[in-house]
Amino acid sequence: MIRSLYYQTFDDHSVQCGLCPHRCVIGNHERGICKVRINKDGHLYSEDYERITAIHLDPVEKKPLYHFYPGAKILSIGSMGCTFKCLFCQNYEISQAQPKNNTHYSSYPPDAIVKLALEQPENIGIAFTYNEPVTFFEYMLSVAGLSIKQDLKTVMVTNGFINKKPLENLITCIDAFNVDLKAFSDSFYQLVTQSKLEPVKKTIKRIADAKKHLEITNLVIPGLNDNIDEFEEMVRWIAGETGNTTVLHISRYFPNYQMNIGSTPIQLLNDLYNIAKKHLKYVYLGNVPDIEKNTTHCNFCGNKLIVREPNRPVSIFSDKKGRCPRCGNQVLDFIGLTTDPGKCL
Repeated sequence: MIRSLYYQTFDDHSVQCGLCPHRCVIGNHERGICKVRINKDGHLYSEDYERITAIHLDPVEKKPLYHFYPGAKILSIGSMGCTFKCLFCQNYEISQAQPKNNTHYSSYPPDAIVKLALEQPENIGIAFTYNEPVTFFEYMLSVAGLSIKQDLKTVMVTNGFINKKPLENLITCIDAFNVDLKAFSDSFYQLVTQSKLEPVKKTIKRIADAKKHLEITNLVIPGLNDNIDEFEEMVRWIAGETGNTTVLHISRYFPNYQMNIGSTPIQLLNDLYNIAKKHLKYVYLGNVPDIEKNTTHCNFCGNKLIVREPNRPVSIFSDKKGRCPRCGNQVLDFIGLTTDPGKCL
């Protein structure tokens, strides 16, 4: 347990958390929406500090990141709690768990995680993922600060629901982000996730403005966020606000947790893929065994650069700096990004 960085205390010993846009007002000995931040006598604490519920050495493509060190491995860690209440969550056992009810974790001080990352073969760094990393914000900063000093890359897989000041703190020490843009309507966010869309849009735009590596994932759920006009509005917004070379992953939904809607039809995904390709240079289909729609081509000359096939190593045809060998176009991030360990804990 560690004291939270962003909160204010009131005279009655209640506190208001300033980490995410929920801005929970939390009574003494109560928790916020994320379930892992608790008020103890007028001070807010993160109960999940150093508590790791999931840890794996994953392909970086699994985050998903397709243009950031493709073919590499990354040590991926998660804790517990979430700022959303998604009805379809695939990791609900940890995202919707309270620390007091979840004993399936291991304790890893930040330096132990970094040591473990350095010991893994072909590992480029550490990814904060599985549950929403914003819930273990202080731990993420601590690990990221130590990682940067060891030339390990840092990745955050997030729903993007975070306030401006904490985000600025993160931007100084995270190399690459995948933001889950769940829909492009506030009604979806309110109904299905119990949150809001606008803060997520602001996060995406700020990451892009900071020139950090950014990829976006959109999980398509039939009947809820598959409206063609709304989807095209979303991809137009991505292209206009973040650039038309921003990577978009369109992912197939499968029933999970509290949602029993049938899986996304493949034809619908193909239709959305074709719409997205009108506005964005790099679009991929997730959870679909379509080799061509998971292959990276140079957006200038069309040269094949990355081939991704199920259960086979990624085939890379770019040069060592991520450029197209035919025309020299920079497509992939194989170079160190600007991070500042001094701004991390």
